[in-house]
Amino acid sequence: MSHPLDLQQLAQDIKQWGLALGFQQVGICDTDLSLEEPRLQAWLEQQRHGEMEWMARHGMMRARPHELLPGTLRVISVRMNYLPAKAAFASTLKNPRLGYVSRYALGRDYHKVLRNRLKKLGDLIQQRCAEANFRPFVDSAPVLERPLAAKAGLGWTGKHSLILNREAGSWFFLGELLINLPLPIDRPQEAQCGRCVACITTCPTGAIVEPYVVDARRCISYLTIELEGAIPEELRPLIGNRIYGCDDCQLICPWNRFGQLTDEDDFSPRAALHAPPLTELFAWDEAKFLRITEGSAIRRIGHLRWLRNVAVALGNAPWEAANITALESRLGENSMLDEHIEWAIAQQLAKRRASAVEVQPSKKLRLIRAVEKGLPRDA
Repeated sequence: MSHPLDLQQLAQDIKQWGLALGFQQVGICDTDLSLEEPRLQAWLEQQRHGEMEWMARHGMMRARPHELLPGTLRVISVRMNYLPAKAAFASTLKNPRLGYVSRYALGRDYHKVLRNRLKKLGDLIQQRCAEANFRPFVDSAPVLERPLAAKAGLGWTGKHSLILNREAGSWFFLGELLINLPLPIDRPQEAQCGRCVACITTCPTGAIVEPYVVDARRCISYLTIELEGAIPEELRPLIGNRIYGCDDCQLICPWNRFGQLTDEDDFSPRAALHAPPLTELFAWDEAKFLRITEGSAIRRIGHLRWLRNVAVALGNAPWEAANITALESRLGENSMLDEHIEWAIAQQLAKRRASAVEVQPSKKLRLIRAVEKGLPRDA
C-alpha cells in the first residue's frame, strides 16, 4: 500500500533541494493574482509598456498562471543572487569614456542558468511524486513574476517595482516553477520602504512616475534593450554612458547595503564587458560582437542596437577628437544608426566649442603673466 503524500514535508524538502541547487531562497504561493489585474490593465491602457506589444497581446493571462499550465495549483518562486565581486559601479559610471553594462548582464545569460536549475528541481519533485506536473519559467512566458515572488514571501515590492529582501536587497534573479500539487503556501513579507523615495528621485529619466509604477518608455533599460528603433532625442543626454540597462534605482536603495555577492561562476563579469572604453566598443564588427556576447543576455539586442547605444554614450562623453573619428567611421552603414551618430557628433562639436570658449580667459592670463616675467610670448 502506498503512503499518502505528506505535502508539508514535501514543501520543506523542495526548499532544501532548491538551496542545494544554488538558489538563495524558495517560496510557495497560490495562483490568485486578481488584485494585480486592474493595475496591469491600467498600465497597459496608459501605453506604459511602450513597444513591448507582447505584454498587451497576452493581456490578463500574465495575472493567471493557471492558464499557462492547466491544472496549476501552486507557484514555486525562487531567487538567485547575481551581484559579482568588484562590480565597479561608481568607477565605471563616473568615467564617461567607459561603457556601463547593467551588472546582471556581465556574465552568462541568467535565463539558461535558472531554467536548468528549475528543471532539476522539478525532476526531484517528480521523483517523489510521479503525479507532479511542472513547467519552469524565467522571463520566458507572460507571468507576473514579481507579484508571485512577493506572494511567496521572497520579499516585498519596492517603489521602483523590483522585489526587495531584508537580507539581500534586490541584486537577484527570479524564476518560477508552476506545479499541480496543493503545497502549503508561504506568507508574504511586510513592505519596508516607508517614506523613502530615493529610487524615484534618482532615476536619470524620471521613469518611476509614481511609487510602484514605471513608465517603460522613459526607462533606460527599456530604451537600450527593448526599444528597436531610435531612442527619443530628448532622452539621449540623460542616458549618460549606460549602454545596456541601468542600475541606478538599485544603487541608491538603502536596502542594497545588505546585497549579497553571487557565488555562481556563470555570473562572473566578462573582461571585455567590464568597464570597456566606448571607442573600442564602437569598433567591434558584428562577428566580434557575437563572439564576445555568446551565451550572454546582451546578444539579444543585436549588433545594430549595440552600436546605437554606444553612439549615444559617445555623444555624452567629454569632447575628444578620437570620439569624432570613431563616430564618423560608421556613417552610412544604417539610416537609424546614422541618426544617432550625427546627433552624437553634434554633441561632441558643441562641447569642443564650449571648451574653446572656456580656455581663452586662462590662456590670456598666462600670456599676461609671461610678459610680466619678461619671458618670451610663446613660453
